[in-house]
Amino acid sequence: MYDFDEMIDRRGTRCYKYDSLKESFGRSDLNALWVADMDFRTPDFILDALRRRLDHPVLGYPVTGEDYFEIVSRWVEELHGWKVPAKDFRYVPGIVKGFGFAERCFLQPGDKVIIQKPVYHPFRIVAEESGFEVVNNPLRPVYDAEGFLERYEMDLEDLERKIDDRTRMLLLCNPHNPGGVCFPAEVLRRLAEICDSHGIIVVSDEIHCEMVLGERKHIPFASVSETAARCAITFMAPSKTFNIAGVVSSYVIIQNPALAGKFFKYIESNETDYPPIFSAEATRAAYTEAGKAWRAEMLDYVQGNINFVDGWLRANLPQVRAVRPQASFLVWLDCRKLGLPQPALVDLFVNKARLALNDGTVFGPEGEGFMRLNVGCPRANLQAALESLASAIR
Repeated sequence: MYDFDEMIDRRGTRCYKYDSLKESFGRSDLNALWVADMDFRTPDFILDALRRRLDHPVLGYPVTGEDYFEIVSRWVEELHGWKVPAKDFRYVPGIVKGFGFAERCFLQPGDKVIIQKPVYHPFRIVAEESGFEVVNNPLRPVYDAEGFLERYEMDLEDLERKIDDRTRMLLLCNPHNPGGVCFPAEVLRRLAEICDSHGIIVVSDEIHCEMVLGERKHIPFASVSETAARCAITFMAPSKTFNIAGVVSSYVIIQNPALAGKFFKYIESNETDYPPIFSAEATRAAYTEAGKAWRAEMLDYVQGNINFVDGWLRANLPQVRAVRPQASFLVWLDCRKLGLPQPALVDLFVNKARLALNDGTVFGPEGEGFMRLNVGCPRANLQAALESLASAIR
C-alpha cells in the first residue's frame, strides 16, 4: 500500500509548479493546483533504479539497449491491447517537442494545422510559432439538465467544412486535456476516414492514456483501423502516470513505413532519438509488475479525489460543477453560474481564494467561465482548497 495522503513540501526544489508561482500569478502564497504533475511521491522502485545507476561513478554517453523498446511495446500491448513491434517505436525528448518535430518534418510554411479547442495550449502555440496556420475545429459541448457542461464531443461535420487543399495535419488530444474525454472507437474511425481521404496526418497526443479511470480502456487512435494506422503519428509517455515529468521519457509510434521512414530519419539526423541515462532507467523501472500495482493504487486514489471534489461542490458550492474526467487527474470546473467575467473569475481564485488553477481561456475562448483543477494531490489539500474557494465566494 502506498501513502497518497502524505504531504510533501516541494517549494524550493526548483519545482515549476511551486517555485514559479510569483512569476506566473503575481504572488507565491497560493495553493498550487495547476501544472499537470502530481504531488505524490515518485514510487520507490523508480527512485531505487535511478540510485542504482548513480552507484556507478561515470555518467557517460548511454546506449538504449536492444530490450528497451521491447519493454515499451509489451507495456502498450498489455495495457491497451495494441500490438506494435518494437521497430515502430522511437524516443522523443518530450511530446510538445514531438509536435514541433512532426510539423517541421512534414509541413511547408503556410500549411494548415487543425486543432480542437478547448485544448492543451501548446497545440496552438507550437504550430503558430513554427509558421503554420492554425484552424479551430471546436469540440461540441453537451450539457446536463441543469445547464452544466457534461462532456465534449467531436464535431466532424464542422471538421469536413474546414478542410481545404492547404490542410495537412490534425493535432488530436486523446484522452482530451482539459475535458477528460476518451473518444469512442467509432468516432476515431470516422476521424481517420476523413483525414486519410484528404491526405491529412493525425498527430495524436496520448500522454494521459495510462490514466484512464474505472473499468474503461484507452483506445489508441492508430489502433481503430488500418486507415487510422496509415495516417497516425502517436505520442505516449510514462511521465504523467508515474510522476516523472522531470525525467523526460516520451516515445513516438508510427506504423506507416513512409511516415516512419521520414520522421525517424528527421529525429535521428538531429540526434533527438536517444533517451538520456535516467529516462531509460526510469521507464524500465516503471513498466514492470511493480509499476502495474502502483498505477492501480494511484488511479483508485485519483478517482476518489474526483468523487470527493464532485460531491463537495454539489453539497457546498452548487454554482460550480466538476466535469468528471474519464481519464487523468485534471478536472475541468464549470464556473459559469457564478456569473463572473473571466478576469474576475481568475481574480476570485487567485487573489481571494489563494488558489493557483489554470485559467480556462488559456485553452481557447471556449474555456470562458472554466478553470482547470489538478486533483493529483493529497485529499486534505483538496478539501482546504475547496473551503477557501467557498469562503471567497461567500
